[in-house]
Amino acid sequence: MTQATETFSARSWLFAPGDSDKKMEKAAASAADIALFDLEDAVAEGEKPRARAMVLAVLQKAQPAERARLWVRINPLQGPHALADLAAVMPGRPGGIMVPKTRGGHDLVVLDHYLSALEAANGIEPGSTKVFPLVTETAEGMLSTGSYVGAPRLVAMTWGAEDLADELGASENKNADGSYGFTYELARSLCLVGAAAARVAAIDTIQGDFKDLDGLRKRATQCRRAGFRGMLAIHPAQVEVINEAFLPTAEEIAQAQEIVDLFAANPGVGAIGYKGGMLDRPYLARAQQLLKLAGKA
Repeated sequence: MTQATETFSARSWLFAPGDSDKKMEKAAASAADIALFDLEDAVAEGEKPRARAMVLAVLQKAQPAERARLWVRINPLQGPHALADLAAVMPGRPGGIMVPKTRGGHDLVVLDHYLSALEAANGIEPGSTKVFPLVTETAEGMLSTGSYVGAPRLVAMTWGAEDLADELGASENKNADGSYGFTYELARSLCLVGAAAARVAAIDTIQGDFKDLDGLRKRATQCRRAGFRGMLAIHPAQVEVINEAFLPTAEEIAQAQEIVDLFAANPGVGAIGYKGGMLDRPYLARAQQLLKLAGKA
């Protein structure tokens, strides 16, 4: 199995339907850290062969250095399309593969076998194609978010609420105020915890209302403070908001630096007074992590 060994960071992941040249090219030209060409939900069943060819063409037109940020969402491994998707797009050398409806870390082992064979067939460096699973779209997947520790090629994990609602037979996944219901907030939390266990980035799911940029900014900021490191996007207008929200504010950076400096000036202490309260070592670790996220450490 091929392990992902490098640190990977991407704040904004912008979907584009694989059957639209215009939207794929717009996503590729955007400020998104990752452009995700979608062969799954955005493409009708009968259009999937045509969409595969279109995605390959866009990948092949891109400059080699640009392909690292051009990824493809394939269809689920347990369905009839995934292997055909991979065989069609891998000659274009995408930077990574998003795989939906995963049921646990064992699915990534299967995907690793497919990718290893296709990398060899296409002269691609072994293990260089990264993997990004949607881990809560099935009931089995909800119960398996801790199984991705050591999974091959894994660099990030995300969650989804719509397919999970279908799986559960629910008619709605949100409360009257627009917030997610308990089960779906649980899915978000399990993704976050599972990603932490696997030592990879947790990425929050989409905000469907792409016109509500103020709401997006608030939600993305809250998610970043909770431990998420990025967010999925469905419209280019969301990208800049997400990129900004997933960087700490100047005030947060200043406070974190104060805490780091305070502990540095008092080596060996386990807890120290700060602004009328007491800070122990976990506060120092969080401050150091925030400065690292901001590029200040």
